[in-house]
Amino acid sequence: MGSGPLSGRVAIEGCHVACCDAAGTEFADGHVVFEAGRIVAVGPGPAPAEPRPGELIDGHGCLLTPGLVNAHHHLYQWATRGVSQNETLFGWLTTLYPIWAGIDEEITHAAAAANLGWLALTGATTSSDHHYLFPTRGGDLLEAEITAAQRIGLRFQPARGSMDLGQSDGGLPPDSVVQDRDIIMTATEAAIDRWHDPSEDSLLRIVVGPCSPFSVTGELMREAAELARRKGVRLHTHLAETLDEHDFCRERFGCTPAQYVEGLGWLGDDVWMAHCVHLSDEAIGRLAQTGTGVAHCPTSNGRLGAGHAPVNQLLRGGVPVGLGVDGAASNESGRMIDELHQAMLVARLRDGPMALNARESLQIATAGGARCLGRDGELGSLEAGKLADLALWRIDGLAGAGIEDPVCTLVFGAPSLDRLFVGGRPIVAEGHLLTADETTLAREAERAAAELQTRAAA
Repeated sequence: MGSGPLSGRVAIEGCHVACCDAAGTEFADGHVVFEAGRIVAVGPGPAPAEPRPGELIDGHGCLLTPGLVNAHHHLYQWATRGVSQNETLFGWLTTLYPIWAGIDEEITHAAAAANLGWLALTGATTSSDHHYLFPTRGGDLLEAEITAAQRIGLRFQPARGSMDLGQSDGGLPPDSVVQDRDIIMTATEAAIDRWHDPSEDSLLRIVVGPCSPFSVTGELMREAAELARRKGVRLHTHLAETLDEHDFCRERFGCTPAQYVEGLGWLGDDVWMAHCVHLSDEAIGRLAQTGTGVAHCPTSNGRLGAGHAPVNQLLRGGVPVGLGVDGAASNESGRMIDELHQAMLVARLRDGPMALNARESLQIATAGGARCLGRDGELGSLEAGKLADLALWRIDGLAGAGIEDPVCTLVFGAPSLDRLFVGGRPIVAEGHLLTADETTLAREAERAAAELQTRAAA
């Protein structure tokens, strides 16, 4: 299946428009017009009659928002959903590492395509990914997930991740799933040279992403940061996800995870970290001072019992914050829209009912995620000149009937997605994926999961 850009100028009108810009602009009855992949007009009332739109979409009964930005993920994990259901992070990882050692190109592509299709159906127009596991005979796993993103049509920002600290050297992962540092650096630079597109309307940008303090050496972290800055790409890693990680860094390095990565050159406005659940006030201050971003993953943190991230303190301190669904093996639902609701609940459970409101939650899922990915000049808000990445949500059905505030419906009630556009190209229409057959994606992912379990049992 396929779908090209809508011809000429396209207008959506009659909907509630939440721009997610710095001013928090909204129009109760507004319009957005886009052409050649970019927004050309946003405002109240009907779309301008001239120039005449080639396509006019009736948005009555809908809320229009920027497409959601998934700021942290592990696409390959779609093939191991439901495994190790009752474990801490370290127990979960040690159970899954031997299974993941069996992934290859076919399994990775099937898992990634199904996962990205599901992200599209739940409102995401852009997704990052953190792929850090490269078994010796797995093939080109980065290419496998890139072709999956091209198949579905989402903007994609994968991190060429890595692990070089195996169990024999005091790390958590088994030696069978780590790589030599020289191999990692060579492969990472080659991935940037082959795939990275720095253009403003890019559908694909590469990130440098060593996995975590308990699976990566300090030497790799330093060299990775130097490579990323030499090549002009962003940096991403996990940080301060659990108390186990905190204890690991205290015992091995004599400092907290945040202090450890700062000493390795890993704070800056070209860096964003996943989770950041266990941070001191001092660490939050350093993230804010350096412009280092955080990808908050509330559902995954809850699934693994990692704790409640200090989102209120991060936002009030000026830290860039986005939302991520995290790996599908620690968030089996994988619904991007759900993270807005979960983020609000987690913040309020931690810091009370004023900690995060619906509009702030929508803001971090759009503009905040775009900022973490270094794309806030192009994505994350509905403004003239920005890319036409749009999500149109039905708010007049059961999910929203009787709720006066459409943004409340989105965050509290999770309405169904009606349409999704990436650069003006329709990806979802009437709640159905246009770029791939959903049943085919599901069957391919099912076969991949079964094959992976067969390999693990052999």
